[in-house]
Amino acid sequence: MPTTSTRPRRAIRFFAYLLIFFLILLCFVGGVSALLFEIFTTSSTAKSSWLLLCGGPVLFVTLVVFVLFNLYMRFGRPLEQLFNAINAVGAGDLSARVPENNSDMFSDLIKRFNKMVGELERADQQRRNLTADIAHELRTPLHIIQGNLEGVIDGVYQPTLDHINATLDETRLLTRLVNDLQTLSLAETGQLPLHPTRFLLADLIADLTSSFSSQSAALGIDLETNLADPTQELTADYDRLNQVLSNLISNALRHTPKGGRVSIQIESLQDDPSYHLQITIKDTGSGIPPEDLPFVFDRFWRGDKSRTGRTHSGLGLAITKQLVHAHGGKIEVESEVGKGTIFTLELPLT
Repeated sequence: MPTTSTRPRRAIRFFAYLLIFFLILLCFVGGVSALLFEIFTTSSTAKSSWLLLCGGPVLFVTLVVFVLFNLYMRFGRPLEQLFNAINAVGAGDLSARVPENNSDMFSDLIKRFNKMVGELERADQQRRNLTADIAHELRTPLHIIQGNLEGVIDGVYQPTLDHINATLDETRLLTRLVNDLQTLSLAETGQLPLHPTRFLLADLIADLTSSFSSQSAALGIDLETNLADPTQELTADYDRLNQVLSNLISNALRHTPKGGRVSIQIESLQDDPSYHLQITIKDTGSGIPPEDLPFVFDRFWRGDKSRTGRTHSGLGLAITKQLVHAHGGKIEVESEVGKGTIFTLELPLT
């Protein structure tokens, strides 16, 4: 079975043979025409007639060669490059691309193909990174648990309450990580069960304020809420929406310095032909660098590149995005280093 690398050489060799064949045919027709011209022409009028008659085949063959070459350059070569790239992708080479400047006829097809392969390459890289990240996140608590238990068995540590609690904390971290991974997996595949109910947004805001007021006070951060319509209702999964906003508020508090402010603003927007609920979480924290903004919703992304903080799994924003999408909404982020971050959610009002 010919390999991908041999197919271009075969195509070039075939085209070269075809070109040689037409050149030989052109020489043969030209030679025959010249011979007939010398044999049958005696007068100037006859010479002109035979010149046109004998030159016709030469011009026809030349035109055929030109048309075939033009068709190959416009159709044959781009399709050949596309088929070679498809074979390369099928063989596992996701770096294969088709040059986009070789064909006007297939430019849109080639751009779409290159974009598709680029997305496949990015997804494959994310899968590899996910495997490495999961191994990294699991390794540390497992090593701590193993070290504590071996120390107790070997008599290095006494089975005191402190050592038992430290080991228990690591098992809780593992449990939270596994639960977050399961939630994220179900949400991404559309299999996460939602239990929508009709509730007042004021009740949700009251629960959030109650949950984070003591933490924000201890950190010296003002937690502000602004609900445009206290009677506004929403049909959604109350617990999942609470989880979404809790993740965002927790992140905002964690990255806002003492004396800063975290605000929650909720208002309804009329976007013909439907209404949308807009929830904005704004902080005056450290902000996110522009180069990191496209990745904030990726799994295990953290602003702390050293991963020194181990109280969070790094899956919160990825889960938040999937839960918002599961409700038929969307989430966006804006940030400026040193000035703060704004997360904006839009949910359909049904």
